[in-house]
Amino acid sequence: MKFLDLAKVYIRSGGGGGGCVSFRREKYIEYGGPDGGDGGKGGSVIAEAVDGLNTLIDFRYQQHFFAKSGQPGMGKQRTGADGTDIILRVPAGTEILDEDEETVIADLTDVGDTVVLAKGGNGGFGNLHFKSSTNQAPRRANPGQPGIERTIWLRLKLIADVGLLGLPNAGKSTFLAATSNARPKIADYPFTTLHPNLGVVGVDQVEFVVADIPGLIEGASEGRGLGDLFLGHVERCSVLLHLVDGTSDDVAGDWQTIITEVEAYGDILGDKPRVTVLNKIDALDEEELAEKKAELESVAGPVLTMSGVAQQGTIDVLRALRTEIDEDKLRHKPDEESETWQP
Repeated sequence: MKFLDLAKVYIRSGGGGGGCVSFRREKYIEYGGPDGGDGGKGGSVIAEAVDGLNTLIDFRYQQHFFAKSGQPGMGKQRTGADGTDIILRVPAGTEILDEDEETVIADLTDVGDTVVLAKGGNGGFGNLHFKSSTNQAPRRANPGQPGIERTIWLRLKLIADVGLLGLPNAGKSTFLAATSNARPKIADYPFTTLHPNLGVVGVDQVEFVVADIPGLIEGASEGRGLGDLFLGHVERCSVLLHLVDGTSDDVAGDWQTIITEVEAYGDILGDKPRVTVLNKIDALDEEELAEKKAELESVAGPVLTMSGVAQQGTIDVLRALRTEIDEDKLRHKPDEESETWQP
């Protein structure tokens, strides 16, 4: 399944049905009076966050969603049928923006969240509604209210507990593959990761979700490389894991490049707690490791060391991440002993 995190959608709610002008015509009833019914209500356009989706790819193949209009009223005091609602099913974590791509209409962060994007028009009154002691044969009825037509943007921000940051080839995908069942593409060239990947990792009987986004480069906030298009996917994370390539000639400079781009994105990411890790230590001898760790600590503070390929130090990194995540967001693994089968 292809990954799509931004989609433009055209929606229109249904118009209300018109009221009916009708009079009762029956044998032996000389003055039947008005009996025109009201029009039906138009259908609304509703967005709902559902489980089991992590992409907006469905909206690439269908961008127009029009709800049904209400039926007009009829004689014998019959009200027209209401129009059917249209429900846009989106992944949890979807932001709904107005046409200007800046005004947030709704933010559906949890499964089951719903919002009415375009309300259906009310049906018009039939002439029965206008009957009075002084106007016993009204010949007027109201038309139904028109529907609402608008253009909206759907922007997906993945729900994850940990967001991976780093330059291309810093080892982010390797770390995700080594600690979870996710199988992101891994190769020895930059920008192997072209779209975010999610993986569930476990440590000390708890599980949390890690999001791997494409690598950033200098000037990403100005549109260079893949730009900062994917940084929105780590906005909701509790902690950021910043991986620095230990084989680089300037680990402090690499760290500063990412920090500059994160801070340029805004305070949303700049204020989040970060865990800094020197990666690929399996390619360094003890002297080089000590030297580069000291260099990185001089600008980044406490630094952990790890090798995703050799799986050295990964448990310590996961435990450091665990301490930064709220307890209510952690998912506890089931006790295997309690699930043993009993005859």
